[in-house]
Amino acid sequence: MATPPRMDPSYRAKAWTRLGQREFDVLVIGGGVTGSGAALDAATRGLSVALVEQRDFASGTSSRSSKLMHGGVRYLEQMDFQLVREALKERELALTRLAPHLVKPVPILYPLSHRGWERPYVTAGLTLYDTMGGARSVPGHKQLSRNGALRLVPALRKDALTGALLYYDGQMDDARHTLTVARTAAAYGATVLNSAQVVELTRAGERITGAVVEDIETGARTTVKASVVVNCTGVWTDAIQTLAGGRGRFNVRASKGVHIVIARDRINSEVGLILRTETSVLFVLPWGTHWIIGTTDTDWTFDLAHPAASQADIDYLLEQVNSVLTHPVTHADIQGVYAGLRPLLSGEDEQTSQLSREHAVARPQPGLISIAGGKYTTYRVMAADAIDAAREDIGPGVADSVTEHIPLLGADGYPALMNQIDRLSRKVDLPVWRLTHLLGRYGSLVDEVFELAEGDPTLYEAVPGAEEYLKVEILYGVTHEGALHLDDLLARRTRASIETLSRGVDSAQAVAELVAPVLGWDEARTAMEVQLYAQRVMAELESQQMSDDREANAERTSARDARLNITAMVPDPDPELSD
Repeated sequence: MATPPRMDPSYRAKAWTRLGQREFDVLVIGGGVTGSGAALDAATRGLSVALVEQRDFASGTSSRSSKLMHGGVRYLEQMDFQLVREALKERELALTRLAPHLVKPVPILYPLSHRGWERPYVTAGLTLYDTMGGARSVPGHKQLSRNGALRLVPALRKDALTGALLYYDGQMDDARHTLTVARTAAAYGATVLNSAQVVELTRAGERITGAVVEDIETGARTTVKASVVVNCTGVWTDAIQTLAGGRGRFNVRASKGVHIVIARDRINSEVGLILRTETSVLFVLPWGTHWIIGTTDTDWTFDLAHPAASQADIDYLLEQVNSVLTHPVTHADIQGVYAGLRPLLSGEDEQTSQLSREHAVARPQPGLISIAGGKYTTYRVMAADAIDAAREDIGPGVADSVTEHIPLLGADGYPALMNQIDRLSRKVDLPVWRLTHLLGRYGSLVDEVFELAEGDPTLYEAVPGAEEYLKVEILYGVTHEGALHLDDLLARRTRASIETLSRGVDSAQAVAELVAPVLGWDEARTAMEVQLYAQRVMAELESQQMSDDREANAERTSARDARLNITAMVPDPDPELSD
């Protein structure tokens, strides 16, 4: 089993030095799940790897998904059987071998609203889903009468369904999963760095030979030499291709997906829901003590780093979910809102809901590989395809991908620890529900968390304003997981920003004071981090009162980014939307 490095400020300083001192086989740009997966894939093939991310790991699309590791039931209707089969294989690997501590089965009810034709139609689809791999480590689908469905979901209106089917998919904390992939890559030797932005691609003639990287925290720059650069930047794909001097082989369109988060007691249900809408589907998914409701699917042509949810987006979600509930969800029930951008491969005129979720790999010029499209669940396949394509630049002798057999950090020993949870509870004097929470976030790495709290029992206290988390988890975020800013801790190392009424503001001061000694913050810097976080939350809340995307974007981008030196990569506005 690989030994995970402590990704603390000391690790970061050494990683920055390594970037400029050695030549790498592979330089990966982008610390989302695809980039992190590519770094892991390359490192486990025995290649030397550097991964740079301009903001934080999973700070873009990979922390703002529907939190599903799933085959994609709706793609069956689009006859995309290959994608569903591939995704179901990946879901199975995640549930059993690669990340059983992070990915869990989730039951989902599919209500039927038409008599006669609909039940056999949906049954055929879910039977195919089960046959293609959906019923290996989870139960197969189950037929339910209307009364049977209402016993599971009393919140549904009786006239909203004629019956239902129940099936299973996988669910995870996407930000934590992505971070774990990145840390696993580091454990196998990859040099992994956040707050590191590529500002230039270097070349010898037409060949890309590396990149100039800027440390966002200090403004320092260094040149990274690599046999091949792999562009895994999602909705920023075109921006990196522009740095290379051209548009590349494909275009990527950003589709905005908005989710809302409400308290669990607002919907009386034991299982999740999938509801058909006019354009796509809507999920209502259990999320700890909350429900996640989403998503939307609309074009986004504004700031890529901070997509904003408008009032129209939120109203749409409320309208859709309330169409089937006995007790409507209101704006006052919303505890969190988040918006993410899907990187979809595009033609010229398609609606985003019809664009492909397949991925594509291109080698637009020697020394540069670009990968785009795809879906979260198939990140490992995408990563392997990208490194396969890089063989032409690395040279002969590159081994085949082995990530199908590489458990993520924390997976080894996890089942045994779950069986010993009562003993662990007594050992650290924490209730079983706390231990279940910790094991579901760290797996067997929980021992590192315990070690951090040795001699300081106050670290087992709850985080003020975000009581589902412990102070030691916050500290662990900066001593082991590379967090550099308050936003990293409250939005991604924990999910306080979408799970608390204050959106994490009530926790900001205590969290900042806890990590200040490790990150070297003085009182002024600590105060600035708290202020910037509060401004970010206020800007998001204001944007959610705006009627359209243009106004929402203006409100959201009024707040300064804590990573102050970042040069924003913003697409040109759509001329039809210009004043």
